[in-house]
Amino acid sequence: MGSGHGSRTQPDGPGVAPAIAAILAAVAGVTYGTFLLEHFLSPNLDGINGYVSELSAVDQPFHVIYSAGDLVTGVLSIVVATICLMTLRRRRWSVTGWIFFAAFGVCAIGDAVFPLDCAPSMETGCALRERSENVSFSHQFHSVTSTTVIVCGVLSMLTLSIAARRYGWWPVLARWGWPLALAETVFALSTLLAMLLGRWLGIIQRFQISVLCLWLFTIAWALYADRLKARRATTGKTAVREKSPL
Repeated sequence: MGSGHGSRTQPDGPGVAPAIAAILAAVAGVTYGTFLLEHFLSPNLDGINGYVSELSAVDQPFHVIYSAGDLVTGVLSIVVATICLMTLRRRRWSVTGWIFFAAFGVCAIGDAVFPLDCAPSMETGCALRERSENVSFSHQFHSVTSTTVIVCGVLSMLTLSIAARRYGWWPVLARWGWPLALAETVFALSTLLAMLLGRWLGIIQRFQISVLCLWLFTIAWALYADRLKARRATTGKTAVREKSPL
């Protein structure tokens, strides 16, 4: 595909995204980690076996904070993906990767918009209502958004790391995209085993989300590194011009 408007570096490079893209990706990495506040805001929830989603259940205290974290992360991810699609060079794998990254953002918003009604691991009545399917559409649909956010996250890791390796772009993504995707996949599969065993689900989910936070920081790092590289190249060219004889 052709070059994006932001391709200001070498012809075969991805180009340079505005600084705001790297900043917003880093902020998204922070806001997606609001579950870490549970030690202070929600100490009664079982962090070993309880769902992370239970933190944002409608009947839980401070649920607005956790839902806001998902919402902000989703919006920022969509904005970052849009900026990159508009300003960076467009190649098949990179475009696919940013689309999956935007889809991750949409699903994160879905997590915030469709919260659980209550916390099954903390309330027997809630667990019974859930088993009898006597819960709201939001409660039932939350499992869909929670699953798709992981799937889209893994796919964005894979496709952007493929783009980085194939086109020689974003060394940070080329190096860490595959390991992060592998780790996220292993934790995702582990949740199925944890659900069968009825234990350890909470801690596995927390590792899952931590990997996604690292992915957001990795994207921020990659975009910032490109800007830094372009700045150094510009500074080097300026220095050469100043030293060259008239």
